[in-house]
Amino acid sequence: MCGVVGYVGTRNAVDTIISGLSKLEYRGYDSAGVAVPDNGDFLIVRAVGKLDNLRKALKDVKTTATAGIGHTRWATHGKPSETNAHPHKSTHIALVHNGIIENFSELKTELLGLGYKFSSDTDTEVLAHLTEEYYKTNSLLEAVRLTAARARGSYALTVMSAREPDKIVATRRDAPLLIGIGSGEYMAASDIPAALDITRDFIRLEENDLAELTRTGVKLVNKDGRDVHREPFHVDWEPEMAEKGGFDTFMLKEIYEQPRTIVDTMRGKIVPDEGKVFFGEFDGLVPSIDKLERIVLLGCGTSWHSSLLGKLFIEKYAHISVEVDTASEFSHRELPLNKNVLVIGVSQSGETADTRNALRLARARGAVIAAICNVVGSSISSEADYVIYTHAGPEISVASTKAFTSQALTLFLLALWLGEKREKVDSKTTSGLLLDLLRIPDKIKQLLDNKDEIKRIAEIYKDTKNFMYIGRNFTCPIALEGALKLKEISYIHAEAYPAGELKHGPIALLDDSFPVMIFAPDIKVQEKIFSNMQEVKARGAKVIGVFSERNRANFPACENQIFIPDCDKEEMTTFLTTIVAQLFAYYSAQALDKDVDKPRNLAKSVTVE
Repeated sequence: MCGVVGYVGTRNAVDTIISGLSKLEYRGYDSAGVAVPDNGDFLIVRAVGKLDNLRKALKDVKTTATAGIGHTRWATHGKPSETNAHPHKSTHIALVHNGIIENFSELKTELLGLGYKFSSDTDTEVLAHLTEEYYKTNSLLEAVRLTAARARGSYALTVMSAREPDKIVATRRDAPLLIGIGSGEYMAASDIPAALDITRDFIRLEENDLAELTRTGVKLVNKDGRDVHREPFHVDWEPEMAEKGGFDTFMLKEIYEQPRTIVDTMRGKIVPDEGKVFFGEFDGLVPSIDKLERIVLLGCGTSWHSSLLGKLFIEKYAHISVEVDTASEFSHRELPLNKNVLVIGVSQSGETADTRNALRLARARGAVIAAICNVVGSSISSEADYVIYTHAGPEISVASTKAFTSQALTLFLLALWLGEKREKVDSKTTSGLLLDLLRIPDKIKQLLDNKDEIKRIAEIYKDTKNFMYIGRNFTCPIALEGALKLKEISYIHAEAYPAGELKHGPIALLDDSFPVMIFAPDIKVQEKIFSNMQEVKARGAKVIGVFSERNRANFPACENQIFIPDCDKEEMTTFLTTIVAQLFAYYSAQALDKDVDKPRNLAKSVTVE
């Protein structure tokens, strides 16, 4: 996820673009850059790291350009570097891009054959050269349209030509892009905050729309080149609210982003109809897969909980024994490792010190090292033999939400990939699972649309001092994650256990002041967890039951119920019960007037042991 800005008007373009990018830095902070027309060419300035580094690089740059494009990058293809930073350039073309071009390799081969030279490791550079090729015989608008038609994947593009310095062409597919409409000035931007200095009126580009921006107005066409009209809309947000996309907090915004991040995590990795899962990042592991003795998953906090789900997924579909360890304890154990053990570190930031040091120790003991993380070029990704990026986009709120679901989904897809390579799961089974998975984003949206019931229940229990979460099988890690979220942001003491463990000690805590959230959607052991519910009620504890819709007519009586959309496969319920746990914690903290995004004593990335 990156931030894209394009401006044409009467103001100084560099100053306007930098101001816009400063409102989008949450979308990416690996590098940043700007391009403005300059005497028949482009002046391009790029810098690695946060936007302040670009500001320093521009300190002595003088330009009177009143049109330009800018970008703040969250790296996907190619490590963070000045060479890989946007904007990218061909002879007359400069552009910036948010998204992933899945067929960049074949496009690059074609363009190399036509004599184009590449200077970066990015997928984006192919778009600059391809647009250049089409621009030889077409208008800029048509050249971008033809380029977009060739690209597979997602993109939000703003494009300029040095031959037409007062024009910008923008287009999008599966990535956000809006047009800000000012008076004699216009802006293309990834999000509303970037353009609020010039306007409060916007056009939201539909899928595959193209917009041509000049000082005299905006022309819109569809993917076939035919003129279209999109109704403008007006916003009246305060600046802080604008950065949060209209949400009260970053955490709530990130909870709502999960339908999108689930799609982004799957993108390029699945062909549902054929029952195929692709992990090109792991191709080098294929020859030794049958020799794997076991897999070790390492994580901390939320990443440890997603690893617990990963264990269940991998053991079920790949038939490989999996150990899950907290990274902070792993370094102190004498665990036997060798070249036939795959150790996977799971980390949102890729900088978690405990996980990084545990992976170093595992490498020293001869294990094969892999990583699942969200930040390209991070310490953990740089040290691993194999890396899978979750593509969840930056998380601003300290309490992790979308990173958890992206990690869990990545581990689920990895389980299917391993199962296929080890011939433990057939394509028909995989196809059914993937088709079920594709329905999850819409089911999450349904659940989010019914958030008011979860909010109501959270407010009932806001003054509770203690909470218990229980689950079985795939919902057991969700119980752990739910308890963690409640602790992190509301400061309510919460415990979580496998439901079958209640009678082995924790049930002694329960009374009428100690409510229990029970995750009991359609699962194989549903009768058993219903029995656990009766055990809880017999001790006087109030119950919040999380059930599937089909349970409405048949569930044990309890004080409060939350229903999730039905799922065909048990493991799919994890992505929905997770949303329940996140929203319940969020609304509990909100009811207590806590700082949800910045809970006390916590940091987003724990870079010390």
